[in-house]
Amino acid sequence: MSTTHETPEATAEGEKPCIAVVFGGRSSEHSISLITARSVLRAINRDRWDVVSVGISPDGAWFLCSQEELEALLDEQPMAQLPVGPHRVSLPLQAGDSRLLIHDTSEHGAPLSRGRHIDAVLPLLHGPFGEDGTLQGMLELADLPYVGCGVAASAIGMDKHFMKLAFEAAGLEVGPYTVVHDRTWRTDPQGVRDRVAELGFPVFVKPARAGSSFGITRVDEPSQLDAAIAMAREHDLKLVVEAGIDGREIECAVLGGHGTDEARASLPGEIEVHGHALYDFEAKYVESDGATLSCPARLPEGVIETLRRDAVRAFHAVDGEGLSRCDFFVTQDQRVVINEINTMPGFTPISMYPRMWAASGIDYSTLIDELITLALERPVGLR
Repeated sequence: MSTTHETPEATAEGEKPCIAVVFGGRSSEHSISLITARSVLRAINRDRWDVVSVGISPDGAWFLCSQEELEALLDEQPMAQLPVGPHRVSLPLQAGDSRLLIHDTSEHGAPLSRGRHIDAVLPLLHGPFGEDGTLQGMLELADLPYVGCGVAASAIGMDKHFMKLAFEAAGLEVGPYTVVHDRTWRTDPQGVRDRVAELGFPVFVKPARAGSSFGITRVDEPSQLDAAIAMAREHDLKLVVEAGIDGREIECAVLGGHGTDEARASLPGEIEVHGHALYDFEAKYVESDGATLSCPARLPEGVIETLRRDAVRAFHAVDGEGLSRCDFFVTQDQRVVINEINTMPGFTPISMYPRMWAASGIDYSTLIDELITLALERPVGLR
């Protein structure tokens, strides 16, 4: 699989394209974003790209944050939150002008200056206000190319309800589920309990618009349901309750194609979780031995090809661009059931997305190059 392409022209002769790596953000997945950013900043090819690193604080302030500052912060506190730095950053939001606006808030700082022209943005934010189409919409307004899915695909991929509707419309098999809206739970909780009971136990109660397994609870009997709903509602007032599926958990990574080329699917991988009831935050991001990945998954060749084909179908079902990770169940009778798509999957070296591509022949640094190249190749605006 070839991944070598010419670097798009820089903004001035002799300059490398300048990539703004953006991380942090306002969601509960803020700390995960910092872990991802540290990994990317360590691996990105500085011979090919100039890099500007921009942090977003938990309350939404944008500021310059160097790799050294981020490393020191995470060395001191692995699940840190970004403190606001003195060099505040904003985008001009004007077509044709992508120079960062920098406001030095230190005691003797200049009130306003122009930073480098930004050729593309690599957003490494997870969850709401970063992965859900809001940041993508702002970058579209600023006329800035960016890595990953566009506004609509990001919004659909963040909402487990709407992604399932998109999958069903594309003819993919989806497991039984029900949606619990805030008003429905507050006005008719017994009706919700009855609908969930119709799914059969166990069920999984999930926030509709959260990631990294935050707020997810396995419910084995009716008496546990209300507590699980209360926990999920701490993250999102809209919930999805899914019937438990007796099957193997298989993932497949998708990488966009160049020009009119078809999107590419990695070899599928199977997750075996160690010491955790489910594939939760610690197993995903903190513990290097929290989960074992078998890639390719030990499955019949025909099932592997179905998984790869359906991963690309799911990518197109949400109008995906750049990258995604698709999560499936494979049942004992070899049915392939899609569970969800993640349009900004975990991207640390121990995360499944880069590990599946490594097993498929694309190493971590090359994968970053590919994603940035795809972003620079595609037009901004309607496409």
